[in-house]
Amino acid sequence: MHMTPRFLEANGLSFGLLEAGPVDGPLVLCAHGFPDTAWSFVPVLQALADAGYRAVAPFMRGYLPTQVPPDGDYRSTTLARDLIALIDHLGAERAVLVGHDWGAVAAYIAAALRPDRLRGVACASVPHLRRFLLRPSATQLLRSSYMLRFQWPDAETHLAANDFAMLRALARRWSPGAELEATLAPVIAGFSERARLAAALGYYRALPRTLFSAEGWQAATTPVSVPACVIHGANDGCIGAEMFAGQSHLFAAGVRTVRIEQAGHYVQVEQPQQFAAALLAFLGGLPG
Repeated sequence: MHMTPRFLEANGLSFGLLEAGPVDGPLVLCAHGFPDTAWSFVPVLQALADAGYRAVAPFMRGYLPTQVPPDGDYRSTTLARDLIALIDHLGAERAVLVGHDWGAVAAYIAAALRPDRLRGVACASVPHLRRFLLRPSATQLLRSSYMLRFQWPDAETHLAANDFAMLRALARRWSPGAELEATLAPVIAGFSERARLAAALGYYRALPRTLFSAEGWQAATTPVSVPACVIHGANDGCIGAEMFAGQSHLFAAGVRTVRIEQAGHYVQVEQPQQFAAALLAFLGGLPG
């Protein structure tokens, strides 16, 4: 399926978007994470479009071809407001947010800030943020140690060294045995611009500022009040499968948890048909 990005102004930035499906279909907005781009959602967009949904995947702030924010604001609350602003500018009253990795973080926060604008959220490869922040396993703390390395001022240099060898190694660890070269190619092309690599790391560097604010902490830890689906890979080396247990009480409107075998962190890339099937089953059960 060939797609060409188009551009839309939202929340003060020019966003690149991929889209498929009827313009008057129910809006499903798919947000990518790190290290990734909207291109990884193309098979999912096609499946959604075939089912009659208007499927849109933005390139998140700072990721090529979306604008790098002049103010350097990468707080998770700002990422969430980007998604709500995109819903506005796409002309929808409400939408379903589908997020992977940082896109999932943004979806969780958006559900806390503006539940009135969402029919539901489907979050991939990230459990509820309260579960992740307050009840990490010992193994998970080790898995997440890269987040501390990303705080270092020279993290860009280390990530880019030897043709992004560290970045490629992270992706291999997170999705063991998966073929990710096509997924990483546009990421690395974008990150060849130092400002865009710094933007991607800015998501991690802004996390303390997000969580130490009253708004950010409340948004991250409050139960999700809209219907939710959480999808994760059984072999995820970034956020382990054990982190998705014991969180149903954090979803006030109910949660459907889907574990996909033979998949790691990039679950929508590794098993796109299973991912799309789980998503369509969730969408089909939502109230109008």
